[in-house]
Formats: sequence, C-alpha cells, structure tokens
Amino acid sequence: MNQDKHIEVNISLQTLTLFAGNEVIKQYTISTAKNGPGEQMDSECTPRGKHLIHEKIGAGCEANTVFVGREATGELYHPELREQFPDRDWILTRILWLSGCEAGRNKGGNVDSYDRYIYIHGGPDDVAMGVPGSRGCVRMQNDDMIELFDLVETETAVNIVEE
Repeated sequence: MNQDKHIEVNISLQTLTLFAGNEVIKQYTISTAKNGPGEQMDSECTPRGKHLIHEKIGAGCEANTVFVGREATGELYHPELREQFPDRDWILTRILWLSGCEAGRNKGGNVDSYDRYIYIHGGPDDVAMGVPGSRGCVRMQNDDMIELFDLVETETAVNIVEE
C-alpha cells in the first residue's frame, strides 16, 4: 500500500483531496452519486469507507476517450454522441478502479465496490461538478482526471467519507 499519498473523497463537500502525508497536494471539485451514499449492489450509490486503487485504465488515451466495460470504444465524447446514446453512463478519459478494504461494508457479498465497478473517472466537461449526479462513481472533469491519474499509483488508499 502507498502509505505516503492518499485520497479523501468527501461526499458532503463534493471534493476529492490528494494528500502526501498530512499535506494537501491538490483538491478537486467532483460529482458523486445522484442517489447519495450507500454500498448495496445495483443501488447506484457511492460507497463509503476505505478503498484502494486496484487498477489504472486509460494511460495515454486522449481526453474524452469513451470507455464501455473498461475498454476504449474508439469514440471521443461530444454532445452529439450523448444525443445518439442518451442512456449511456459516460465514463471518459481515465479510470481508477476501486476495491473496498472493509469486509461486509464495501468488500465481499452484495456490497463489494470492485464488483460494483466503482471508479474515479472523467466525465463530460458540460456536466456539473460540485453536485451529486453520477451513478455511484466519483466523476471528475477530464483535465483534473488526467492530472490525478498521473499523480497516483495502484494501491493508493482512498477513503470515502460523508462529512
């Protein structure tokens, strides 16, 4: 586990803060789940508690690269694409796939963050940040996502809190 750098996602404040030890490296405005916090499978809620970055996906991809099933589709997001696919969950640019660390809370059974496909990922630049709106993931502006992706490694701790 990367003991030095760690991330705190604050659902109430809609912020993601990257720390090195106790020092704030960077803070970003984000968007967590429209349905609020929660850990249940298929709830489309943002899970709370201690997590790790399990996988980093999308290194070197162009900003606005569209991912479906964690695979780049070859598309670049633009508003006309959203009109063509209005029900798609827009996962763009980079993915940090999280795994829960707390058995029964966010790991295992029907509360497993990894099996729920909970990510920190880029989203359309015209989607509001600072307000809940995702389907459970932590959504960021694409430039912020690229910056964060380059600053962290797999095994970086991520703590998702409500206060």
